[in-house]
Amino acid sequence: MIFRQLFDPQSSTYTYLLADSVTLEAVLIDPVFEHARRDAALIGELGLKLRYTLETHVHADHVTGASLLKQQLGSQIALSKDSGAQGGDRYLADGDTLVFGRRSLEARATPGHTRGCMTYVLDERSMAFTGDALLIRGCGRTDFQQGNAHQLFRSVHDRVFSLPDSCLLYPGHDYRGLTVSSVGEEKKHNPRLAESIVEDDFVGYMSNLGLAHPKLIDIAVPANLRCGRPEKEDTTLAADTDWAPLSCTFAGIWELQPDWLAENSGRVQVVDVREPDEFTGPLGHIAGAKLLPLGSLTQRISEIENDKPVAMVCRSGARSAQATVLLRNAGYARVANLAGGMLRWRAQRLPVVGGTD
Repeated sequence: MIFRQLFDPQSSTYTYLLADSVTLEAVLIDPVFEHARRDAALIGELGLKLRYTLETHVHADHVTGASLLKQQLGSQIALSKDSGAQGGDRYLADGDTLVFGRRSLEARATPGHTRGCMTYVLDERSMAFTGDALLIRGCGRTDFQQGNAHQLFRSVHDRVFSLPDSCLLYPGHDYRGLTVSSVGEEKKHNPRLAESIVEDDFVGYMSNLGLAHPKLIDIAVPANLRCGRPEKEDTTLAADTDWAPLSCTFAGIWELQPDWLAENSGRVQVVDVREPDEFTGPLGHIAGAKLLPLGSLTQRISEIENDKPVAMVCRSGARSAQATVLLRNAGYARVANLAGGMLRWRAQRLPVVGGTD
C-alpha cells in the first residue's frame, strides 16, 4: 500500500493519502483547502486515481479541500450521515466500507467531539484514522458542535480501544510534532482516556477545560457544512502560479511561505504595505523591500513592475492580503501574499534589516 502523511502548519492538521499499490486507486482523509493544489500535485506525480476524499468530522479550525479536489480530480466526497453537511456524494453509517482497489476502510462512528465523527479503520486493522475523537495522549474537546463527553468516552473505549493493541493510530491533529501512536499506547498512557480512568473522571476533566473557541470557527464550520464549496465559485486551482509554490486560502488569496521567499527574494519584488514607523520598527523589514503603505497603494501602483512576480508583506498578512486583491484587479497576474506576514518571518528567525530581538 502507498501511504503518505501530510501536514498543514496553520491548523496542525494531518491529511492522509492511502492508495492500492497495484490498481493505484486512492483515498485522501481530511484534505485542507489551502493545500488542495499540493495534494493534487502529489496524486498526479504518483500516478494515482483519487476515488474519495473522506472527512473524519465537520472541522472548526480549517476548511476542507474536498470540493476543490472533486472539481479538479473527479473524486467523491464521503462523510458521516450525522454530519449535517450538504454536498457530499456518499453519507456513511457505522460499519460502512469504502473500497479503493484491493483495499478498504471501515467507517466506525465515534461521536462525542462532534455528532458526526468517524474513525476509519484499514481492512487488516493495522491502521486507524481517528480524526479528533482520539489524539496522541489527548482527545478532541466536547463543548460545541453537539459534543458530548459521555459519548466520546464510550466511542473511544468501545470503537477504538477494541482494535488490536498493535493497531497504529493516526490523529487529525497534533500540536507538538507527534505523528503516530498505537491502541496499546493510548490505552496505557492517554491521560484522559486510559483504561484506568473511569467515565465520570473523564467527564469532569472535559467539563473544566476552559478553552477558547477556534479562531476560524465562524468561517470553517459553515464552509465545511457545504463540504468546502466556496460561496463564490470563481476560486479554483487554476491560476498563474508557476513562479512559486503557492497555496490558495478559502478567501481566494494566493500565499507563499516565508522560507521560500527568503531563498528566492532576488527573483521577486517584495512590497511592504505597512506604515513607515512599522517598516523601521521592532519587526524590521525584508532586505530590498519597497515600502508602499496600503493607504497610498492605488496611487503609487505604477511603481510596481508588471513583468516580475510580487510578494506582498505586512505585519500579520491581513493588509497584504487586501493588497494582493488590489494588484490582481489592476492586472498583476503574478502576485501573492506572504503567509503570516512579518510576525511569522521573525518567528522563523529569517533575516531582517533593522528590528529588535
